[in-house]
Amino acid sequence: MTPSEPAESRTTTRETRTTPPSTGRSTQTATLAEIAREAGVSAPTVSKVLNGRADVAPATRARVEELLRAHGYRRRRAEASRSPLIDLVFHELESAWAMEVIRGVENVARDAGLSVVLSESAGRLTPGRTWADQVAARRPHGVILVLSGLDESQRALLTSRSIPFVVMDPAGDPGADVPSIGATNWQGGLAATRHLVELGHRRIGAITGPSRMMCSRARVDGYRAALETAGLPVDQDLIRPGDFHHETGYRQGLELLRRPDRPTAVFAGNDLQALGLYEAARELGLRIPEDLSVVGFDDLPIARWVGPPLTTVRQPLTEMAEAAAKLVLDLAREEGTPVATRVELATSLVVRSSTGAPTAD
Repeated sequence: MTPSEPAESRTTTRETRTTPPSTGRSTQTATLAEIAREAGVSAPTVSKVLNGRADVAPATRARVEELLRAHGYRRRRAEASRSPLIDLVFHELESAWAMEVIRGVENVARDAGLSVVLSESAGRLTPGRTWADQVAARRPHGVILVLSGLDESQRALLTSRSIPFVVMDPAGDPGADVPSIGATNWQGGLAATRHLVELGHRRIGAITGPSRMMCSRARVDGYRAALETAGLPVDQDLIRPGDFHHETGYRQGLELLRRPDRPTAVFAGNDLQALGLYEAARELGLRIPEDLSVVGFDDLPIARWVGPPLTTVRQPLTEMAEAAAKLVLDLAREEGTPVATRVELATSLVVRSSTGAPTAD
């Protein structure tokens, strides 16, 4: 027993006892103290699990949850206790990219009579509380995590509160049992690079996204596949790491374009990096597309209005966000685990004026 447990043991626990289905065990409802003895833990620990507290080890939580179910304990119906909210959690909340996602979630939430709350998992939080603690305290209808993921403690906390969650563009492999929404990033990288190859480019650079993110790894893998299919070498010196921010596109663009054997075309991992590359080219006196062809990824609204308009891979961000919101509401209505836990929406190449045939030397 920890020093804090005696105080917590006085906390009133909301609980409903029902007769469990026949499982071969006794149907007599046990007290929390009896369940605690059977689980080999203290009564306050059982109370923590019943109330969805985060400070319980996953293995202990699983053991206690099993005993609670077997003895007929269940919490108040989750639907009745939920707030009329969808929690939308970004790793970083910035840029027009996030606005497209917010718009899609709000479209679905509005039709369902719900509001949207924004959180930033990497931002400033209440001292001593993680974003998961804050979300759990709000008890929303569901949670959508964007460009992020769940660790075991966060997942256990949301599950213990019966809060469904969906991951959109997960940073890593979310696992087969975690519902997720993504796009065909590999196919998009392939299409972007193949377009440049078909225009006649042979030295094609790339500015990638963060290596920790599945979407950015898939895009650069598509880039490599297009070069290899065309019989062109993959020059590692022409692949520069990025972070999906404008400033990185500018800095890495300067390094690529200052090379004596500079590329005649560059595939940027997203539109913001492509716009940073535009600035690097302007600073070095290079014309787009006469001296340098540029392809982005996302098709943000600004891509149509820059000069020249940007050729890019359209990622259906609003539709992806709508799909994520519909899925999390389906789970909130207790319609069960979705048939497909991983859904990918198609990307498409949008050709504008930033790409053309290379100028003959």
